[in-house]
Amino acid sequence: MARREHVRVAVIGSGFGGLGAAVRLRREGITDFVVLERADSVGGTWRDNSYPGCACDVPSHLYSFSFAPNPDWPRTFSGQPAIRAYLEHVADTFGLRPHIRLDSEVRMMRWDAEELRWEIETSAGPLTADVVVSATGPLSDPKMPEVPGLAEFPGKVFHSARWDHDYDVRGKRVAMIGTGASAIQIVPAIAPEVERLTLFQRTPPWVMPRTDRAITAVERWLHRQLPFTRAARRGLLWGIRELQVSAFTKRPNQLGLIESLAKANMARSIKDPALRAKLTPSYRIGCKRILLSSEYYPALARPDVDLVASGLKEIRGSVLVAADGTETEADAIVFGTGFHVTDMPIADRVVGADGTTLADAWKDGMQALRGATAAGFPNWMTIIGPNTGLGNSSMILMIESQLNYMADYLRQLALLGGSSPSGRAALAARPSAVNKWNRHVQARMERTVWNTGGCTSWYLDAQGRNTTVWPGTTGEFRKETRTVDLSEYEVLRVRDREPVPAVAKAATKEAAEAATKEPAEAATEESAA
Repeated sequence: MARREHVRVAVIGSGFGGLGAAVRLRREGITDFVVLERADSVGGTWRDNSYPGCACDVPSHLYSFSFAPNPDWPRTFSGQPAIRAYLEHVADTFGLRPHIRLDSEVRMMRWDAEELRWEIETSAGPLTADVVVSATGPLSDPKMPEVPGLAEFPGKVFHSARWDHDYDVRGKRVAMIGTGASAIQIVPAIAPEVERLTLFQRTPPWVMPRTDRAITAVERWLHRQLPFTRAARRGLLWGIRELQVSAFTKRPNQLGLIESLAKANMARSIKDPALRAKLTPSYRIGCKRILLSSEYYPALARPDVDLVASGLKEIRGSVLVAADGTETEADAIVFGTGFHVTDMPIADRVVGADGTTLADAWKDGMQALRGATAAGFPNWMTIIGPNTGLGNSSMILMIESQLNYMADYLRQLALLGGSSPSGRAALAARPSAVNKWNRHVQARMERTVWNTGGCTSWYLDAQGRNTTVWPGTTGEFRKETRTVDLSEYEVLRVRDREPVPAVAKAATKEAAEAATKEPAEAATEESAA
């Protein structure tokens, strides 16, 4: 029987997390790796979400890698095409194409306890890897609700993350289900084109103005010619958001002023008191993600846009029936109903050391040591894992911190496996360490607006636990993920198959210094892509 292809590292996904991991691997001198991507191109969520009006709600100069700055962002809040082009540029600039396997969906991965490696089945064939870095992301698998009668609806149906560009919405009666970040961009984008737009709102969001504008040619020239101006801009954007964190995590009552600003933003466009009452949330701002739009409320004030302040209950033919009894006839339904965040489908495809899937291990709630490693799954890491999400800043900062942790994890494996006959070793997160970390995170979560703000959000799992958001600053998280603490792991070797005491770390001085850079330092020491 032919031997399977074997690689040092298999990265799953080619969005920001996967491409960032690939760049970091090359910078660490590791070239024996592959990036497994189920689609036919890179880009992750910025490839999949191409709906009208799709854009980022984080400023462009902060929503990019510190090691791959882009002086030519077209807008302060760039749209999907520009962000996707940026990710394609990263793949080209850092020589990642030879490592990327497109149309290679991971169907299953199993830990081989004898050989200390992962057996991976993909749609393009099998392979094995010493280490798996899962970077599928929480916004990769759309969530479609089970609505009675949906299968018999005669019109067009699709999720916002799977927009059907072959279907022309012009002149159609369109029903938009949901009022999340996607919906508030779609509504103003298609309202002028459709015959009638009906928005089904289960819970109103807090919406602040989005101060988007074109970045001038002069600004772009300065950022190209004088890189410190670009770094200063990024550092300022980062610093402002770090200062905001305490209101979300420790003193939610301070958010009252922000609520007043959001209500004023609504009042400028919504003159009808009855409509304004329907659009005013009853929970503390920040409990759900604060949305940014300067076009959403004006779109809802249009005479050809209706708001149904109730969730969709059932469908009878072409008629949509809301929970409050409101009936609406539609030609097309667009579901902006979010993603499988706390129940990621990839977890069903990961089988650990004792034959348990990651989904079963996480059935009572996701938890991972420092957001990266799970007990029972040696040499497996996740990027954007449990409790690494943010409510007010750029996820790229969190991704880069996790890449620091990944890099040190691989350094430790190289040192530990040096005396092994195969040169391989494995690190298995101790259950006690995972539980201790999780208790620490959940204790900090108790005071946050996400837990006390009076809302039900996608941050919470089926048990009502917040397994999604990080209850601190990005700077704090970077300190927590600088290096791997071997006391939190069992070390497995091929030669004896048994856990052995952790050895002292011996990472190089240069590697340690690189791993301990603070976000502000990274912002001022960027290198051109």
